[in-house]
Amino acid sequence: MKAIKRDKRAAIAAVLPMYIFTVAFIAGPLIYMLVMSFLVRDESWGITNELTLRNYLHILEPVYLETFKQSLRLAFITTLFTVLAGYPAGYFMAKLPPVWRGRCMMLLIIPFWTSSLMRMYGWIIVFRANGSLDSILMALGITDKPLKLLYTYPAVAVGMIYALLPFMIYSVYASAEKMDWELVEAARDLGASRFRAFLTVSLPLTMPGLYSGIVLTFIPSMGLYFIADILGGNKVVLVGNLIQEQLMRVHDWPFAAALSVILMILTTLFLFFYRKLSHSDKLEGLV
Repeated sequence: MKAIKRDKRAAIAAVLPMYIFTVAFIAGPLIYMLVMSFLVRDESWGITNELTLRNYLHILEPVYLETFKQSLRLAFITTLFTVLAGYPAGYFMAKLPPVWRGRCMMLLIIPFWTSSLMRMYGWIIVFRANGSLDSILMALGITDKPLKLLYTYPAVAVGMIYALLPFMIYSVYASAEKMDWELVEAARDLGASRFRAFLTVSLPLTMPGLYSGIVLTFIPSMGLYFIADILGGNKVVLVGNLIQEQLMRVHDWPFAAALSVILMILTTLFLFFYRKLSHSDKLEGLV
């Protein structure tokens, strides 16, 4: 009995720091943000203890609904193009010999050695008028005058795709690298074409990595406001930019908290559907 009690105390002592950290730095701030979203901004500074739904009703105004719509649209566009570019890259990287596989992984890791802000400022040189892209296009005769790509929606989309593409590649690679390639060869031996073997064998086996990559690109693309700030200027405003403005300039903390709660609900719903899809795929695999 003493040994059992001692083991229980040791187990509690082992998990207690994790629970304390979770309550203090995760659950606590989330609860504080939720409570603040129902309070009222003080006319001079700070907040008052008056409860209200005004902040959530304020979000229903057309200008803020349009911001959410634009953020969701950008998230879907970013995710779509990262899937189109990242899935083939991760899939074929898993088929490379170990030496070239390591080299490709190193090439993907090297950009992370530089600050993401510095990398985004590098895109300014590419997109600005008479920049690198304009020089190449005019030299090839594709355009005859500089394009105004900087501070546009496409520039922000390219910046998002560039920043999040490695997450998609690594997620797909992690699934494809563990795949039993003999199953693909067996499908080919039974008469399936390359495309059919891919659809019936390779794609289902790599779907967990694809789902993970979608989560790792869709959710951050709704909150990476610094990319919209750098490449979009004031012309592209996302929910993250709106929250930053309410906190830093307007000092309307309850409204910023309400915006954050709605954004958190949207991401939670996305994660819920992700779990549903991944769970249904596992059940189909068992069948």
